[in-house]
Amino acid sequence: MYRIITFLVGLIPLAQLVHASLDIVSGATWTAAGTNKHIQAHGTGLTEVDGVYYIIGENHTSGSSFQSINCYSSTNLRDWTFENELLTLQASGDLGPSRVVERPKVIYNDDTRKYVMWLHIDDSSYAEARAGVATSDTVCGAYTYLNASRPLGFQSRDLGLFKDTDGTGYLLTEDRANGLRIDRLSADYLTVESNVHLFTADYEAPAVYKTGDTYFMFASQLSGWSPNDNKYTTATNLSGPWSDWADFAPSGSDTYSSQTSYVADVDGLVMYMGDRWVSTDLASSTYIWLPLTISGTTATITSDAAWTPSFKDGTWTTVSNTTTYGAKSAGTIAGSATSITCSGCSSEIIGWLGGPDNGTLTFGAVDFAAAGENTLQISYGNGDSTQRYCSVTVNGKTHIVAFLPSGGPQTLRTSVLNADVEQGSGNVVTFSAYNGGYCPDIAGLVIS
Repeated sequence: MYRIITFLVGLIPLAQLVHASLDIVSGATWTAAGTNKHIQAHGTGLTEVDGVYYIIGENHTSGSSFQSINCYSSTNLRDWTFENELLTLQASGDLGPSRVVERPKVIYNDDTRKYVMWLHIDDSSYAEARAGVATSDTVCGAYTYLNASRPLGFQSRDLGLFKDTDGTGYLLTEDRANGLRIDRLSADYLTVESNVHLFTADYEAPAVYKTGDTYFMFASQLSGWSPNDNKYTTATNLSGPWSDWADFAPSGSDTYSSQTSYVADVDGLVMYMGDRWVSTDLASSTYIWLPLTISGTTATITSDAAWTPSFKDGTWTTVSNTTTYGAKSAGTIAGSATSITCSGCSSEIIGWLGGPDNGTLTFGAVDFAAAGENTLQISYGNGDSTQRYCSVTVNGKTHIVAFLPSGGPQTLRTSVLNADVEQGSGNVVTFSAYNGGYCPDIAGLVIS
């Protein structure tokens, strides 16, 4: 079900010049500063405080059971730094071993000056179906877990939060026995006071976005961990009436193999945030963040291509012009590095990088039209069941990059690196060992 991003390899660099571009590449491995690992913030939401963006989500580094709720920060939504574990594993109780703790969402209460987190609390069989609440004085500080309950006596599984323009808070929650609920929160956001609307259709993973007087409710159909065509509906009042549910991504795309997590408005740019779940290894689940076009009461996503946001004016550009550097044709190898035949690729790839003999791969003439921070898409294969890591040096500065399992060495995935580059063809990119370990097999670079 899950789509793998692949790139042609063995090509010579294109002659055309392209501007340095800092992109969002959905479905790729995203390495966080502070951990040097793939970001673990699944089921996330987005919170902005004083020009800094925070994502808060589930940590699945060591499996599906609760480990922690993580917080990462960024000033541009592309370079992320690990900040803190907001809730951590306890010896027993709701946050104890073998527990389900999912979909944390946070809103700020202006009156109490508290950040309030709601999250799905359950046992491993999903029989409890409760909603938990926690608070903190700061968005990324330690949260105090308060309690969990079934809101108004009803089941609660996949949930979301919405803070209206008048400051009223709402819990959006899936009640499997009855439908998808919109419940009004108390003034301090700590309890549920009343039901506002019940969608009797089977939907989960809700997210509400408001523009003007129009509310958009986005949600997933029920298909377990497998993706489906997520839907949306609109109304001018949260109590309804609501329009018929409709697709917002191309029908049959399964919302680009993702499930709704959040819909964010970043200075006028509306962004869909979804999870591409890997049920057999949740740590390898990736993030599908795509620009969402809102026109009247219509919401659409038309492509899952890499894109360059401009948050200053609320616009974006789809990445269309790229230069591909094949690892064999454009790279120079040393040490233990060697060409490996790849039946799933258009040419050979380079393996045995890193390791005790420190095999290296160097691209010596990577061309950029402009200096600045640029996104390098790294096409790779990792046949291990865990992440691999590699030192990637760009013009003398070394970055640690993570590479999720790809499903086999013959299956290619993408990892992204944002690095400062110089104008012209004098840029040098080298792959080498990190802590003596082996890098993944490298197929090539794609530059936009």
